[in-house]
Amino acid sequence: MKIKVTEATYEEAMREAVKEYRNPPNSSLLLRTLVRLYSIPELRSVGFTYTKEGMERLGRKEPCLILMNHSSFIDLEIASRILYPKPFHIVCTSDGFVGKEDIMRRLGCIPTKKFVAEMRLLRDMRYALETCRSSVLMYPEASYSFDGTATPLPESLGKCLKLLKVPVVTILTEGAFARDPLYNNLQKRKVKVSAKVKYLLSPEDIAERSVEELNEILKKEFTFDNFRWQQENHVRISEQFRADFLNRVLYKCPHCLTEGQMEGKGTALTCRVCGSTYSLTGYGSLEQVDPANGNSGIFTHVPDWYRWERECVREELQNGTYHLEVPVDICMLTNLKTLYRVGEGVLTHTEDGFHLTGCGGALDYRQKPLASYSLYSDYYWYELGDMICIGNPDVLYYCFPKNSGDIVAKTRLAAEELYKIKKEEKKSKISL
Repeated sequence: MKIKVTEATYEEAMREAVKEYRNPPNSSLLLRTLVRLYSIPELRSVGFTYTKEGMERLGRKEPCLILMNHSSFIDLEIASRILYPKPFHIVCTSDGFVGKEDIMRRLGCIPTKKFVAEMRLLRDMRYALETCRSSVLMYPEASYSFDGTATPLPESLGKCLKLLKVPVVTILTEGAFARDPLYNNLQKRKVKVSAKVKYLLSPEDIAERSVEELNEILKKEFTFDNFRWQQENHVRISEQFRADFLNRVLYKCPHCLTEGQMEGKGTALTCRVCGSTYSLTGYGSLEQVDPANGNSGIFTHVPDWYRWERECVREELQNGTYHLEVPVDICMLTNLKTLYRVGEGVLTHTEDGFHLTGCGGALDYRQKPLASYSLYSDYYWYELGDMICIGNPDVLYYCFPKNSGDIVAKTRLAAEELYKIKKEEKKSKISL
């Protein structure tokens, strides 16, 4: 999938900023039908099936909030198959509207900026539920999973359920990540995909529980491990490109501790410095090949390796050694017409947060650690490259690191851990 890009100066991009507000229109049955028909061939190719649990509790025309895990682009096709012809709106990242705003709105999409606090989103969701009498589909994780496990959920989600006062339904997929993991550069594997649809909470359930209890229920529901699922269900992936670009996720060698020198190619993940090599088996586990210098394999499970990288990043933050400073190409989103490519700059990330400078001195943006609990980052984003996005309700800055190794995953981990650390510090000060 591509995105419309326009060359511009920073000043020109800022002059094009649009703050016009529009209520979500009713979704078009014709467009929903076209999406449903478009989805048939791909869903057939993956042998898609789904099961229902407790869905008889939902009224035939009763709007609800649908929470779905986010594994790959096929998620929207799955939702269309399950929910059709029931009207529903979709909370969608604002860059998905670029160059096609009208059709996206008619399809029922509600634009939002990932990991940017916006009261407008809640207002739009309430409008869709109450005025349009339409359900709302939301991916609460916001971003695709890097390692196949659940990404953090916003702490505000429980409060959102309290305000919306509608039934909550979950759609959790199995096989979608294994078929098309984000790191693998859109190379699809032959894997069957299924989903479980569950009536999770009634309005009465929501009213009786605290925000904290609701968040715990959601956290438990959105706890999964796609690599473990693949192993336990003996799902074999025979494609020889299954480890291509796995270095985007497993960027740090557990043997020599070098970062940014791992290479995922074919079925192997190799450190260019010490030579340690792991094979990603057809069943999704890791096996060390020809151990270098007599070292034995340290990890057999991709999420365990990724979790170790998170622990390493947190340790760097706590001892004051974490520091990111990389040259980047910069794009900006100030409206839904186009993405503006505005030049080059430097992205810095420290315990004080993000600092982006560039565009001949015109751009100087800072973002504090507590601005967001996570980070919008992506691999091969709209086929432009690996990307880190920061910003506020007025403008988003899409940064594409240049010749800097695999830093996208580490930066997301650092942003998440830094948020936790700063929040803990803030709580400690308040308690004193």
